[in-house]
Amino acid sequence: MKHHSIMNRKKILVIIICTLCVFKLKSQNADTTKTLLLNDLIIRDQKNIGGIERMPDIKDNVIFAGKKSEVILFDKIAADLSINNTRQIFSKVPGLNIWENDGSGIQTNISTRGLSANRSWEFNVRQNGYDIASEAFGYPESYYTPPTEALSKIEIVRGAASLQYGTQFGGLLNYQIKKGHATKKIHFEQQNTLGSFGLVNSYSAIGGTIKKFNYYAFVHNRSADGWRQNSEYNITTKFVSANYQFTKKINVGFEYTNMDYASQQPGGLTDGQLKTNAQQSNRTRNWIGTPWNVASLTFKYDLSEKIILIIKSFGSRSERNSVGYVKAVNVKDSINPLTLQYNSRQVDRDFYQNFGSEARISIKYNLFKLKQTLATGVRVYIGNTNRKQLGVGNTNSDFDYSITNDQYVRDLTFNTNNYAFFAENIFQITNKFKIIPGIRYESIYNKIEGTINSNTSKIPSQESNRNLVLFGAGTEYLLTSTTNLYANFSQAYRPVTFSEFTPSSSTDVVDPNLKDASGYNADLGYRGKVKNFLNFDVGVFYLNYNNRIGTIIQNGNNYRTNIGQSVSKGIESYIEVNPIRIITDNSKWGSVNVFSTNSIIDAKYVSSFETNPAKSYNGKLVENAPKYINRLGLNYFIKTFSATFQYSNTSEIYTDALNTELPNATAQAGKIKGYSVLDLSFSYLFSEHYNIKSGVNNLTDEVYATRRSGGYPGPGLLPGNGRTFYFSFGINF
Repeated sequence: MKHHSIMNRKKILVIIICTLCVFKLKSQNADTTKTLLLNDLIIRDQKNIGGIERMPDIKDNVIFAGKKSEVILFDKIAADLSINNTRQIFSKVPGLNIWENDGSGIQTNISTRGLSANRSWEFNVRQNGYDIASEAFGYPESYYTPPTEALSKIEIVRGAASLQYGTQFGGLLNYQIKKGHATKKIHFEQQNTLGSFGLVNSYSAIGGTIKKFNYYAFVHNRSADGWRQNSEYNITTKFVSANYQFTKKINVGFEYTNMDYASQQPGGLTDGQLKTNAQQSNRTRNWIGTPWNVASLTFKYDLSEKIILIIKSFGSRSERNSVGYVKAVNVKDSINPLTLQYNSRQVDRDFYQNFGSEARISIKYNLFKLKQTLATGVRVYIGNTNRKQLGVGNTNSDFDYSITNDQYVRDLTFNTNNYAFFAENIFQITNKFKIIPGIRYESIYNKIEGTINSNTSKIPSQESNRNLVLFGAGTEYLLTSTTNLYANFSQAYRPVTFSEFTPSSSTDVVDPNLKDASGYNADLGYRGKVKNFLNFDVGVFYLNYNNRIGTIIQNGNNYRTNIGQSVSKGIESYIEVNPIRIITDNSKWGSVNVFSTNSIIDAKYVSSFETNPAKSYNGKLVENAPKYINRLGLNYFIKTFSATFQYSNTSEIYTDALNTELPNATAQAGKIKGYSVLDLSFSYLFSEHYNIKSGVNNLTDEVYATRRSGGYPGPGLLPGNGRTFYFSFGINF
């Protein structure tokens, strides 16, 4: 059998190495004593069920033991990478809510456990371990997503990541970009994709290793007319990395990312328009674009076999620029009869300049004859955001964000200084049982100054100092060599963001007395693998969120305020089984993986700041929190051919804290019905160096929406994409 033959070859390899070592020792002079040092020989079973793994106990001086985590391996999954199809890429991560209004794949909008999916801002979003969001504390929204053709894996850690990564409730989302080929001096990749509605996607990469030098670089471009009217886009991303191994103990790496795009925004719809024609658009002149620049420098020093130091410094100099007619969906963008031209558009611009550095050290030591690990570190972060909004733009239709009077109605500067200390320790109590306590100290300083509107002079400078301590603890118990029970509890904190202080459009109103949020996450689960046919992670969770900021409808407009305390609790499960491997390892007839990811989420407000009993939110469901999220799939592999069928189902949601049933006139509130989407994809590898990929997204052309918006990317109901096709051809050598 194939599995047995692989294991036999491994055993033969070990025997050969040991025999050579013995022969060498015997050949030495009998009167001379010499010691032969061998490098560690690690043999791993390469068979992985389903392309999902868990984080190791410790990686890059960060402790993940006792935490709920998922690692998506891109060489093991079948998905439409040409448009960063999040529904397919994250299909095996249970409980993940996805806003699918961005068919371009430029932005990723995901969340868990009843949190907001808005540009993944409840996660600490990183690339290769460093920050890539706009501003870590004041504006943690992510306008940049790396092209998934460039990724080797995605790492997700739930809320317990707050101790290592700071102030957030959702956890960690880390994109890992590929490294240069380890054994070739030059290795080239090329993937070209054509698809529906004018999709053209091109990815070119080169990498390799020359002695002590490893490098990787890519250029990516994606453009399309878009599934909806007025939704064309063009995005270009460039990346380069270089790592040099100066000595056996010292490694230095540098990375730089540049992204630039222009994306037309079709705006929101009313519920009636969605039913009539979900592809229609009420806006022809709305655009957004962001030149994005991120760089990092990493220094790794193995002080000894037991002590490792990693210093990662990073910086961002980026922009967010939008121009458009952003009135409510029931206000037409039409020709003004007095001027015989369109009305002037609104221009909003953000400028981000951020710098941060994290120094992490891990120390391995022995206690009670068992190995223990301490991981500790410090973080320094300085952020500066200049927000210019409500500028009077021109009456054109193209992506031109010039203004007519060199003055913005709102012109604010936000400054953030952050210092943090954190530490966690793996206490190995027995060979099977470990406890992982942790602590994090945060010092956060914010300053706001500038002009709110043209009718006021500059506002007095407002400053805020926060000093807080977060505690947490996790535990693991090894039931078998490949399965374990895990549990954790971690406090979390989330400061009010700049975007929550400032309305996103003329239709939004903000409570001036917003308060920071605090709370905690807890997990209990059972996970692991059974031989080579089962991969699973089944658990329960509890999320307490105090001073939750949400949106209610007041005088017909969105009103953002602290609503009260919410509690999310439920079940998350991932189960994947290969029924053929239960019986035999014979791969003559191929291999079948059947997977199911399911979540049941009970997310409710348990206390309310509203004093009027008739308007109390107590017992109301949390907005944008589906009760059920189910994804089922089947992967079939035979030799170098694979096919994947996936079913995704998300239940209905309320879009405001008052749980408004019927949509209002502006389509900014009201229940959104549940939906189900089917996807089909194929892949074929031939001659080792060539591949063909194809598929159909939304096979049944389901008409559905995932969110309502009060501002960007356009007030109203935002639909997901209908049926699309793609065909891709790739080479590597």
